Amino acid sequence: MLDVGTSFAATASGGLVGAVLGLVGGGGSILAVPLLVYVVGIASPHVAIGTSAIAVSLSALGNVVAHARAGNVKWRCAAVFAAAGVIGALAGAAMAKAVDGQRLLGLFGVLMVIVGFAMLRRREAGGNSEVELSMSTARALMPLLLGIGFAVGLMAGFFGIGGGFLIVPGLMLATGMALTTAIGTSLVAVAAFGAATAASYAASGMIDWPLAALFIVGGLVGGLAGTAFGRVLATRKQALAITFAGLVIVVGIYVIARAGLNLLAT
Repeated sequence: MLDVGTSFAATASGGLVGAVLGLVGGGGSILAVPLLVYVVGIASPHVAIGTSAIAVSLSALGNVVAHARAGNVKWRCAAVFAAAGVIGALAGAAMAKAVDGQRLLGLFGVLMVIVGFAMLRRREAGGNSEVELSMSTARALMPLLLGIGFAVGLMAGFFGIGGGFLIVPGLMLATGMALTTAIGTSLVAVAAFGAATAASYAASGMIDWPLAALFIVGGLVGGLAGTAFGRVLATRKQALAITFAGLVIVVGIYVIARAGLNLLAT
């Protein structure tokens, strides 16, 4: 049975991640693991990764509906990319479970710093929004979709993240699709990678289901609030994105420092 303090921390942490996703879009879920470890108090980094993977998957699944209605999802490209990535995610999750928890957290911190700096770069909006996977384009597109999909899935599974910051440029590289289309299509892969990672950790008993439920509920409420504020602050989206990138870098450095101290103490 969860105590009141832990329940509140899990719900509030989920709310923060959801609010960030609503305000600035992709990337917010990278805060899930540090919040679950250092705020909620999950002792095992592996359990934190497994628990966050469920929230990442469901968040992406909820967002893909709106993008599909807007025509921003290329389903055939998404299916091939996600299928290859799921295999990679399962392999990545198996590798991560064999790594010491504090070492894994340290690597996660390094990833956060890299992602934070990547977020500071403007993404080009060009590309072909009409690209399709068909009999005539399969020979050119399939090898790239399969290869890049597997590689990105491996990273997502290893770190228990959605991997949207890698999937979007990966899809653009593989197909030449436009940024808006890549963002919508990427959500299918994020949902699939998160589900595969969560399934792997669940099979090993490395998911805290009550905390996951509270985190998800908080994320749904926070997402609605973040989206509402996002409309109000639409003219300041770039400033918000830069601020969030800075936050990710700072938290990443903190995670590296804490993991390093814990390793030295053992």
